[in-house]
Formats: sequence, structure tokens, C-alpha cells
Amino acid sequence: MNKDCGFIKENYWFRYRACAIIIEDDCVLVSRNDRVPYYYSVGGAVHLTETAEEAAVREAYEETGVLYEIDRLAFVHENFFLGTWDDGDKKCHEVALYFLMKPKGVKEFNWESISSGAKETVCWLPIDKLGDYEVYPTFFKDKLINFKDYIEHIVRERQFVGKPSLV
Repeated sequence: MNKDCGFIKENYWFRYRACAIIIEDDCVLVSRNDRVPYYYSVGGAVHLTETAEEAAVREAYEETGVLYEIDRLAFVHENFFLGTWDDGDKKCHEVALYFLMKPKGVKEFNWESISSGAKETVCWLPIDKLGDYEVYPTFFKDKLINFKDYIEHIVRERQFVGKPSLV
């Protein structure tokens, strides 16, 4: 049974995600897999009966092997994009909560996994050089340099055309 908080209805896909922003030495930890040419945030689907905070801690642990603690909620992101699903492309409406994690001083991880049939790894990218990479969410490029002390609500315009995304 799939425990993810989300559903598909006709050609639409709704996702509820929790993400961990892990920063060490002015670098942010991101994920990538061998099927796509871009980087993406550490995180994943919130499971039924799980809080977003619990999901962010779980996802960070699953992707690093390190038990991180939440510092605070930093961003609420409403994202609209063309996404890939098992039976074809879907118009995706995603709500993601991004939690800033407390630093642990850990920069090396012996971790990799298989996600949706692709080998997935994590790596560090310098925050001041994020513009040199294809990174999702795209707001990381500006918002992580100019971090605010309050929660920011970001709504991405509907982008239901173009090449489908796997995240």
C-alpha cells in the first residue's frame, strides 16, 4: 500500500512533500539521480498519519544516514509543473514545506539508494554558486543567499508545458 499523501485524478497529480534544507560551510545538501541532469532538494512525500516535521526528519535520515533536527520552517512552496508518473505525464500540483535543519558538522555520507528505478545520491553545492547549476526548487538560488528570519510563502506559476520533471 502506498502511504504517500497524494493522489491522481485523471491527468492531474497532487503531492504533499516535506523537505530538509541542510547547510554546512555555506553549502547546501542536494540530491540527484542518474536519470535526470538536475539537482533537487532533500525530501519526499509526507506519509499518511505523519506530520510534515516527522517527514522532513525521516527523509533527511533516509538520504544521509544522519538524524537531523529541525531548526524552523523556512518556506511553504506551491509548485505547478508537468510531472512524470508510471502511466504518463501529469499536471502536478505540489505543496512542499521546507524545514531548515540544525547543522551537524557532517559533510561526508556513505549513502546511495534507488528511487523510481534510478540511482540517487546526495552532494554539496556552494550556495553562492547555485546559479551555475540546474537546481530545484529554483528559488534556492536567491532565497538561500538572502535567508529571512520568517516563513516565506512562494507560489510558482503554472508550468504545465515543456519537458516533464521526475521530482
